[in-house]
Formats: sequence, structure tokens, C-alpha cells
Amino acid sequence: MAEADTKTVLVTGGSGYIAGETIRQLLANGWAVHTTVRSLSREATLRPQLGGTPETLRFFAADLMDDAGWAEAVKGCSHVAHVASPFPLGIPKDENELIVPAREGTLRALRFAKAAGVTRFVQTSSAAAIAYGHPAGKTLFDESDWTRLETPGVAPYVKSKTIAERAARDWVAANAPDMVFCSVNPVAVFGPVVSDDLSTSVEVVRKLINGSIPMLPDMGIGVVDVRDVAKMHVLALEASDETVQGERFAASAQFMWVKDMADTLRDGLGSQARKVPTRMMPEFVARLLALFMPEMKIVRAEGGKVRDVSGRHACDVLGFEYITAQQSVIDTARSLIGQGIVKV
Repeated sequence: MAEADTKTVLVTGGSGYIAGETIRQLLANGWAVHTTVRSLSREATLRPQLGGTPETLRFFAADLMDDAGWAEAVKGCSHVAHVASPFPLGIPKDENELIVPAREGTLRALRFAKAAGVTRFVQTSSAAAIAYGHPAGKTLFDESDWTRLETPGVAPYVKSKTIAERAARDWVAANAPDMVFCSVNPVAVFGPVVSDDLSTSVEVVRKLINGSIPMLPDMGIGVVDVRDVAKMHVLALEASDETVQGERFAASAQFMWVKDMADTLRDGLGSQARKVPTRMMPEFVARLLALFMPEMKIVRAEGGKVRDVSGRHACDVLGFEYITAQQSVIDTARSLIGQGIVKV
């Protein structure tokens, strides 16, 4: 990409899983990258993982809930990939712990982007903003669907991603109509890791191969590889204005039951998958565990449900094919084993 040689992009949340892979791919394509972290103490750890030089990759301290640092971070940038967003380790007691930083952080990034003359803004949203709150019989979704916040029981994280994306689109329409805006909406993200700071999705694979999940929950998730999610961000930053303006790119290779994920690990890893469980978890066990394990509340709520989000639109518009869900799951496991994060 010759014209990108002089272009600079701000990627927010540089310590994150998606942001890290996006930065690596942007650097490989000739971009200069600015990235935000909450503390510059992270630079020493992150720079070897991300690559680049002090000239091509610069770190800036900035927080989603504070104006400090944002003007400096976005100065000189023509493009922004806003990847940073709060993600819960469990279910927060107050949903605003997630909703407010997600919404206000996105609007803060947009305001400073506009002030700096940014011409393109790619928001990392989520399939959580697509596939929740719908009637029980609806199992197939695409980028035209929006999560229905008025439905009882919609989780705080789901609300936060939906509200943040809605707020961003409304703000751009009202305040920066000439800014090219689009979103990338991934399902659960898997793939190779570069550190032991694991995402919630990758934790599923870790727990399957280390035996800490004794039985398989009756649960399915959409799978997409981090390399594809990053590629989608890069393509969304590099494509023509007409190609991406206003677009919503659902990122999803395949919906996959946890049982099929376990089968894939056994087929792909052989003896290294000897701790992967084979028995299904009875519903009463899931119900009992949910009483004292926060993560099991999510498992129980999602038990047996199909939320199959199509990612074909992104392929058609941006021109690429997904790494298969099976390959992504296997590559995740091999990465965890290869780096010594999981002993098998």
C-alpha cells in the first residue's frame, strides 16, 4: 500500500488482543501507528510484542474516561481504529461500570479525532450489538440486525457495546458527516496469543485443554480468528471511502458448539488433548454451579441457544476469506501450549 507510507493511524487500547494484532498488520503494511495505553509503563512489555521502531510505533497514555493525553495521541493521524473498550471479568454489580466508559470513551475518541482532522474512523463494536434481545425463535443474524435493549435480561456488556455503537453513529451523523465511519462487529475472537494476558474467548480453549472444565456445557459461540478481525480493520482503514462509509462488518467464521470445539481439539492435537472433557454437563449441574460461579451464570443463560451471525457481507465488500473456525481453535491451543501457558 504505497500511499499509506506517509499515513499515521491511532489504534486505541494497544495492550488488547485485537488491537495488538491490528497494530502488527498495520506496521507490516507501512503505516505509522500511534497507540494508547492506560500507563506508559506497559510500553516496555508491549513493544517487543508489537514490533515497529520508535519512529513507526509511538505510545501515549490515555484513559477512556479522561481527556488527558487524547489530543497528543491523535495529533498527526488521518485515521483512527477505536478498539479500546471495557470488558468484564464477571458480571458487574452496576451495569454503568461498563456502559458509561464504553459510550463516553467512544465519544471522547470521536471528538478528539474530529478536532485533529481525522478523515476515517473505524469502531470496534461487537456481535453483542447484533444478536441479543430478539425473539427466541430467531437464530440467524447479520449486520442489519440490532440488539434490542428493551428486552428484559440483556446483559450489561451487551448493552455497553450496543449503546456505544449507536452513540457513535448518531454523533458522526450530527457532528462529523464528512468523516468516513464504519464498525467491525466480531463474535468471540480466537487465534494465536503473544502473552499470558488472555481474552475471555481464549480462556475457553485454555480451560478445555488443561482439564479445568470437567464437563462440556451445552453452549455454542460464534468463532472468528484474531488475524481476520485485525485484517478487517486494516482493510476498513485502507479501502475507498465509498466502500466502507457507514458500513457495519460482522466478523464471524462459524457458529460452533463447545462440544464441537472439544472434538476439534482432540482431532487436531492428539495426545496433547488428553485432558479435554468428553462428557456433557447436565443442566442441573450448570444451574447449581451458577449459584456460586459468576461465569456459569452466563453459561446457563446461553445454554442451548443459537446465535449464528453471518460474516459473509464483510467478505463480499472487503474481499477476503475467513480462517476456518476449526483452524482458529487449533491454532489457539497450539499457541497456548507452545508458549508454555498451558502444560499438557
